[in-house]
Formats: sequence, structure tokens, C-alpha cells
Amino acid sequence: MWTEELPSVLWAYRTTPRTTTGESPYSLCFRTEAVIPVEVGVQSPRVVHFTEDNNEEGLRSLLDLVEELRDKVVIRVAAYQQRVSRYYNKRVSPRPLRQGDLVLRNSAVADSTGTRGKLAPAGEGPYKIKRVLRPGTFKLETLGGREIARAWNAEHLRKYYQ
Repeated sequence: MWTEELPSVLWAYRTTPRTTTGESPYSLCFRTEAVIPVEVGVQSPRVVHFTEDNNEEGLRSLLDLVEELRDKVVIRVAAYQQRVSRYYNKRVSPRPLRQGDLVLRNSAVADSTGTRGKLAPAGEGPYKIKRVLRPGTFKLETLGGREIARAWNAEHLRKYYQ
């Protein structure tokens, strides 16, 4: 039965407005709303008052406005991305780590074999931050001065207090 339903599902997907743009993919391409199959069966005003000449003229005038619509959509997408970013960043807690700080690293991430039991300690270390590669990314070294091979993200580090 899914092969019979697939065309109507795809049509619904293409004609449903998206949250990010506020427009359907169909309207972004053709600058007009599609006539859905239900409208044809029920004889909606769009179907009853349809004339070929008026339709062609209306579609041509709407195609001239497609670029303007797309510009508006770009602005809406940027605003949506800012809202998502604010929502995400509201829940992110900054970790002010600096060069020379002592940290514990997440032992579950450090042990790639996954053989640690649930009673194993959650953190390894302490390690000293040797240098800051970029905000949130650090090179670590042991207290003895041996550098750890890879860089570590602040998400997997906790500050160690003596």
C-alpha cells in the first residue's frame, strides 16, 4: 500500500510550509501555492473560478516577484538561526580554563575501548593545560611534563581544585 500513498505524501511534503522559511518548497520555486487534490474534488473557489488566460498572466506576474520572496526567506532563515543559537547558548555553561590550570579529563572519552565499568572513576588526572589552541580546545600535559598526544575539548574537561 505504501507505493500508492507515496505520491500524496511527497506532494504534502513539498507543499507544506517549513518552520525555517515560512514558505513551502513549491512556493519558493513557483511563487504560488499549489492546488491540493482535495480542492479539486470539493470544487473550491480556486478551481471553480479558474481560467487559463488569467492563470498564465497571474503566474507571470508572480514569477517576477520570486527573487523578492527568496530575499525575504534568506532574512527569515537568518533570524531562525539566531533564535536557535540563542536557545542553545542559553544552556551552555562557559568553562573558563586557562594555560597552567589543572584539569581532570573525562575517562569515558579517554578510554576508546569502552571496557570501563560503572564503578570506575569518572575523571582521569590531574593534567596541566600546556597551551590553548583556540577557545575551548587545549593541549594537556601530565604533571611530570609529558605532553598528551591529542588536543582536548573543554566539554570533556573539568577544573581540578586542590
